[in-house]
Amino acid sequence: MGGLLMSAKRSLVLTALAMLAFAANSVLCRLALREGAIDAASFTAVRLLSGALMLALILLLRDRQVKAMVTQGNHGSALALFVYAAGFSLAYVALATGTGALLLFGAVQATMVGVGLYRGERLARAQWLGLALALSGLVALMLPGATAPPLAAAIVMLVAGAAWGVYSLRGKGAADATAVTAGNFLRALIWLLPLALFAWPSQWPKVSGLLYAALSGALASGAGYATWYLALRGLASSTAATVQLSVPVLAALAGVLWMDEALTLRLVLASAAILGGITLVIRRVSSAK
Repeated sequence: MGGLLMSAKRSLVLTALAMLAFAANSVLCRLALREGAIDAASFTAVRLLSGALMLALILLLRDRQVKAMVTQGNHGSALALFVYAAGFSLAYVALATGTGALLLFGAVQATMVGVGLYRGERLARAQWLGLALALSGLVALMLPGATAPPLAAAIVMLVAGAAWGVYSLRGKGAADATAVTAGNFLRALIWLLPLALFAWPSQWPKVSGLLYAALSGALASGAGYATWYLALRGLASSTAATVQLSVPVLAALAGVLWMDEALTLRLVLASAAILGGITLVIRRVSSAK
């Protein structure tokens, strides 16, 4: 009994740390770009490089070898990871923290549900209602108006979310998720060369910008993903899917408290519709399994 209780507490702590890490990615990126301390391309490069180094360190500490970075992962998933990371940074040049996280999360879930439908999965009536509610919230968020996010940046973030959804689907069921992620981070570095050619910074990043990017890559991404994979071992699938709904909320609160970003009525209502609709979909999916 005591062992089960300790295991439950461990899963709870790991889950909380992972959600904080995921929300921190949005906060760190927005902080760095809003202050002009670094450009989006450089942030992406430092994030991927520091993430790869952190994952290599984790593998080294775990089994004293990092050869899994070479043998695990694949170039298709690495490209999806790069598109997500680059789009994420580019979008946050103009998006508020909470808005960006909400668009990202909504696109991830919509992509995964859409692929499931394409593969022949069927939704119950409540799931269709949830999907319609989430899509209506997304449309409401992007409608023209004084509090609407910049359209181009919003579209880029949606593309980033779709790429992360594809990445998640490609890695589903991996025997060693940490090793696979490490391998994909390593392979994603290949794409930094064309990124540099098309988006070479006009000035060198400041030390604060490099620090934000390194923290995002090493702690919020590398260590965050490894922590999440450990937490998943003690979570039911329904819990794992639902708990991720906290990420946009945490990111929005951080933006309000630390960066004086406005918590608009549009964002609150759109968040309720999108996250509520997704909850209907994923809870029904989990209960049907």
